[in-house]
Amino acid sequence: MLKKIFYAFMMLNLCACASRGIYSRSGQNDLYTETNDINFIADREFRVGVLLPLSGDFAKQGNGLKNATMMALDDINDDGLVLQYYDTKGTPEGASVAMENAVNQGAQLIIGPMLSSSVQAITPTAKRKDIPVIAFNSASEVLQNGIYTMGLLIDEQVDRVITYTAQQGRSRFALLLPDNNTGIAVAKAAVKAAAKNNVSITSIGFYKSGTTDFTDILKEMTNYNARAAKLAQIKAQYSAAATAGNPEAVRMMKQLDKSDTYGGVDFDTVLIPDYGTTLKSAVAMFGYYDVFSPEVKFIGTSIWDNSNLNKETTMRGSWYPSLSRQNSSYFATKYMQLFNERPSSLYAFGYDAVALASAISRHDVNHLDSKITNPEGYIGLNGVFRFFPDGHNQHSLDIKEIRDSGNYIVDAAPLKFTDTDNLISQELFLPSKPAIYGKNPETAQMMIFGRLLPSADDFEMAE
Repeated sequence: MLKKIFYAFMMLNLCACASRGIYSRSGQNDLYTETNDINFIADREFRVGVLLPLSGDFAKQGNGLKNATMMALDDINDDGLVLQYYDTKGTPEGASVAMENAVNQGAQLIIGPMLSSSVQAITPTAKRKDIPVIAFNSASEVLQNGIYTMGLLIDEQVDRVITYTAQQGRSRFALLLPDNNTGIAVAKAAVKAAAKNNVSITSIGFYKSGTTDFTDILKEMTNYNARAAKLAQIKAQYSAAATAGNPEAVRMMKQLDKSDTYGGVDFDTVLIPDYGTTLKSAVAMFGYYDVFSPEVKFIGTSIWDNSNLNKETTMRGSWYPSLSRQNSSYFATKYMQLFNERPSSLYAFGYDAVALASAISRHDVNHLDSKITNPEGYIGLNGVFRFFPDGHNQHSLDIKEIRDSGNYIVDAAPLKFTDTDNLISQELFLPSKPAIYGKNPETAQMMIFGRLLPSADDFEMAE
């Protein structure tokens, strides 16, 4: 049975909880520490070190997460749970000092940090002391056994949207990616998801991050010159027939005047993990080269949730994954009442992390890793989630469709995980070699696959 850690209806007064806080300094580098002054009448005391950037470049997000963890502590009313806050200052060095302070003050579990570089910095100490970490980073390369994250990872987003799209009958995927670490991570995830769903990645295009000029790369990816030349050839044939008095040729000439190209492209879906002006410019340029929805479906990642795309006619009907919001209205409302601002979706992860800490420590504080990785998962503000032994996680994600009236859920997040739901294979298999644009093909292959792919001739020989 799923472990329910969402305590939305245990609504106590947060101010009363906060007023019990005592404030002290750790004595090391003036790092600020807060603990809860609780009369320990519970049958256990479980200390959790909460490592967040409470100052520095990411202080807004860090303090928002802190607010959310305090809300959770108030809601669950667990007198045995002690939260101890440490400022990482948003740097690896600050995170290392914060981790040492947490260890020295008896932390049995770490919640945070927020940044991947900070997670990497505390990992040696966490592993040496055998203290599990539940962080908030969204990059997977720092994860391992005992180092988990609540963050929404690229792998599961890409897997969810490609799986759903494949189930709707799409089978040939193009990837248009920023030429950075995120782009490579999306490419790796897409290749795995394609192999899982027996569909193809036909082409991968890389663009300079932040650009709005997609003229050259999309001209190549859409094979525009060849398609335009084919149209000119066909028009010449019909023109000759029309001159000879063929009325059907005259009709076809008028119809072809509406197009700039003839023939389709080698993909029926395009994945673009970007947002804002960059995303809108890319989709518009596809239209310039005679590639339109619904013949070609545009899909994205959860970053689309933060873009106003409903007024973009070229984006209507597009799909993307999103965290389930079915349990989050309570959190958003209460957070607004207490802190006079709407919470970021990130903050709900802080709430769920504290609720999870309470749930796994209530009866026995031993073998925390096995409890964290309960394969049935947990129910939190953002729906169902679970952790895997290698540190990765899985959330139950909605699939949303962009419509002029708003973003509509076309495939609701699962309410539970099944035995077949798991991290997709780490092996990178492809039935054919994708064309690569905007980046040296050999370099891209090594970064995505860790090896050079065989040529088409090699595939034919193998068959």
